Amino acid sequence: MVGTSDGFKWFGEGFEGFPKILPDDCVQYTLYLIDANQSHSGIRAQLRKVQAVANLLLKGLLKDFIWQRDDFRLEIKQKDGLSFLQGRTNFGDSIEDEWLIVYLLRELSKQLSQTWIRVVDPDGEFLLVEAADALPKWLNPEVAENRVWINNGELLIIPKERLKGNVQAGGLTVDDALKFIRDRRTDFLHIPAIESKAFYRLRNYPAQIKNNLHQGLIAIPRKLAYVLHENAAYISPAVEAFYLRDPIALRPLQSPRASELWFPPEDFVTVSTKFTKAGFAQLKGQEFETPRAWSVSIAKVSSILGQTGYEMGMKVTCGFEMLMSDPQNIDKKPVREINLLLEDLNVGEGNLPSDQDISKWESRVDDESWLDVDFLEFEKELSGKGDHIPSRKSAGFGDKTAQENLRRMVSMFEKFRDEDDDGVQDAEYLDDMDNDNDSDSLESPTSDGSEDEDNEKEHDFDEDRFASMMREMMGLPATGTTESPPTPTVEGDSVPINAAERDDIDEAKAIRKVMHEMEAELRDVGALSLEPSQDDKHSKKRLLPLLATSNGDISTSKTSRLQKAPQDESSSDDDADGELDIDFQRVKELLSQFTVA
Repeated sequence: MVGTSDGFKWFGEGFEGFPKILPDDCVQYTLYLIDANQSHSGIRAQLRKVQAVANLLLKGLLKDFIWQRDDFRLEIKQKDGLSFLQGRTNFGDSIEDEWLIVYLLRELSKQLSQTWIRVVDPDGEFLLVEAADALPKWLNPEVAENRVWINNGELLIIPKERLKGNVQAGGLTVDDALKFIRDRRTDFLHIPAIESKAFYRLRNYPAQIKNNLHQGLIAIPRKLAYVLHENAAYISPAVEAFYLRDPIALRPLQSPRASELWFPPEDFVTVSTKFTKAGFAQLKGQEFETPRAWSVSIAKVSSILGQTGYEMGMKVTCGFEMLMSDPQNIDKKPVREINLLLEDLNVGEGNLPSDQDISKWESRVDDESWLDVDFLEFEKELSGKGDHIPSRKSAGFGDKTAQENLRRMVSMFEKFRDEDDDGVQDAEYLDDMDNDNDSDSLESPTSDGSEDEDNEKEHDFDEDRFASMMREMMGLPATGTTESPPTPTVEGDSVPINAAERDDIDEAKAIRKVMHEMEAELRDVGALSLEPSQDDKHSKKRLLPLLATSNGDISTSKTSRLQKAPQDESSSDDDADGELDIDFQRVKELLSQFTVA
């Protein structure tokens, strides 16, 4: 079997494993250190320094930050004798975590100019997707792989026309791209329009980092408050466990004995808890039936903070219960750490916080208006009719950043749609031009006939074809016989007929009568004549009022249309010889109205 163009090798060709594809909701970032003066060991030492700089950057920008699922981390890896840094983060449902990583990588590249960075997700070069309406035509997904790099805070693109050597059709290899960086880095494309669109979502950073979090008051057991105070990041896996729960995960909560739970619903305290915005929305929007073990404490606990604080606290606590009870989570780092904290409490090496201790903790309640969405306004934004000037009467979007991103996305779709429409119109115009050119070439004066003969051919009228068409529209036989088939009589039928069937028969008779009258009137004007007329000009003149295209009003009366057919025959022959604008489509529509009436 012949190997594919993407470099994949089958068995017998040196099979190296199936191509690795990023899972959904993942972003992968790779950092290369390009320094020709460094040896292999020197490069690894420099990579460790890059790790140290990255850690300092994280501490400065992400103090007390909570990731939705995985955090940002860089590990030294080696492939084909080349050492580099690479990391992969699963950001779950929080797309802002992905853009935070892009921001961190761009800031890191500003501090380390010798670092060249690539970042991709399951969509591939997603930075180019953001700038799709500004890309050159040649930069499509088939050739974009390994062409997009971040260096010194800039978005750089390897041009297609300047690359030398044998290049695979599926895009550049990493070796090709690194060779270009070493030898021809001055030939990179740096297009400000593409860069501004690709980094558009970074416009509010670093202030956006704090805006990605939400803090609110909830009522939870004291033991759980102690765990969260030790590490607020434990909230994310608990929220995920609650959000992705199944009947098996709910089994521990159905126990009637609260003492069997990791965090029994007792000794409640009110604490300010930090969430990711995505996680808070997931908890807030979930309908959750009160577990059996919690049913006793509903009335007591709800009076502490109100129904809202109690419900959110119950969801958080149940999320932790499901996280700790699931055997599949036993090897996860948060579960191991929580286990150690609870063991310290059991052996007396740790103390639960007192009410006085809790009163000294940070207490902040953020506004929840960012959850509000006016769905009428949302529909307007999707249709591209949203008000770009905020209205005081309309609630609109609580999260203005989300509204701006939605408007940008809709505007990009509209631009693509308009470009596609223009392309279709241009194609139709070119087709029309081609048809005109073809017709001109066919009608060019190459024959011996005069121009008058050409005009006469253009206005020739095929009466046989027209008569056949009208017969087809009226349901008449295609032969010359115009007599309709005999109608079966009801009187001769021995089968009894109800009132509905009699009405149908009467309606059929009325339709046949109208068709006969129509046929007679059309025959009078010569429309159904199957033999050529003796006076061709005369027949054309009589049919002209019935067939000519007009901008006037078309009467809805069947008989008025037919009565308009005979015209004054005293018109001059010049009128008959004039241009006939016969619209066969209109004739077809007119006759179809008679047949379905």
